[in-house]
Amino acid sequence: MKDRFGREITYLRISVTDRCNLRCVYCMPEEGVSLLPREEMLTFEEIYDFALAAAKAGIRKIRVTGGEPLVREDISALVAMLASIPQIADLSMTTNGTLLALFADSLKRAGLMRVNVSLDSVNPDRYSMLTRGGVLYQALDGIAAAMRAGLTPLKINCVIAKSPAEDNARGVARYAAERGIEVRYIRSMNLSAGEFYRVAGGAGGDCAHCNRIRLTANGYVRPCLFCDDAYAVRDLGASEAMLRAVAAKPKTGNECRT
Repeated sequence: MKDRFGREITYLRISVTDRCNLRCVYCMPEEGVSLLPREEMLTFEEIYDFALAAAKAGIRKIRVTGGEPLVREDISALVAMLASIPQIADLSMTTNGTLLALFADSLKRAGLMRVNVSLDSVNPDRYSMLTRGGVLYQALDGIAAAMRAGLTPLKINCVIAKSPAEDNARGVARYAAERGIEVRYIRSMNLSAGEFYRVAGGAGGDCAHCNRIRLTANGYVRPCLFCDDAYAVRDLGASEAMLRAVAAKPKTGNECRT
C-alpha cells in the first residue's frame, strides 16, 4: 500500500480514547478540552475490524495511543485482539506511565511487545507542574514495572522546548542512561500553525519517509497529524476510509497549513 509519493504505508497509530489522567501544559489548555461522548468512540470490535483490514492491506506495525490509553476500560482485551492479527509484527503503546504498574503484566500477557513512556522531568515538583498535578513516582514505578514485565525495548519520550541540553531533559537523560533506556526528544509543536520538528532519536517528523496513518478514537482515518482531512470509518467502511487517507497523504505536514 503506497501513497502518491511512493512511500510504503506500514504503520497504524490507533487512538483508543481522547481522555487522559494528566493535564500536561503542552498538550491541553488549563481550562481543559471538550471530550467525546462515549457513544461516539469506536468499540473494540470496530477497532479490531479496522486493524484487520489495515493488516491485509500492508500495515505491519500498530501503536496504541490516546489520550492516555490505559484509562480505556479493559484495554488489555483490545491488545489481545490486535495481537491475534498474524500480519502485525510490532505492537506497542505510548503511555504516560502513571497507571503502567497496574497493567504491565496483563498487557504483556495479552501480547503487547513494548511501550514508550512520556517523561519530561525527573524532578517531582517540575513534573507536577508540567503535568498539572501528576505524581512522579507513579510514572517511575510504571517504567520499572514495564521493564520487569519485558515490555522492551522501553523508550522514553521527552518533550523539550528547544534542546536536549535543557535541565529537565538532561535529568531524564541521566535517569535513562542508568537503566539502559533510549530517550527520544520531541520538540514542543504548534499544530495549528504547522510548526513541527524532527524527533531527536526517532523517526517522527521525517516527512520524506513517513509510513503512517492514524485512526482516531471516534473513527476517522487521518493521513497526517497536521491535516484536517479525515475519513469516517463508519460511513465509508474500513478499507475505503483507509485508502482515501493514504491517497490524501501530503508530501509534508507543512502543506496542510499553507
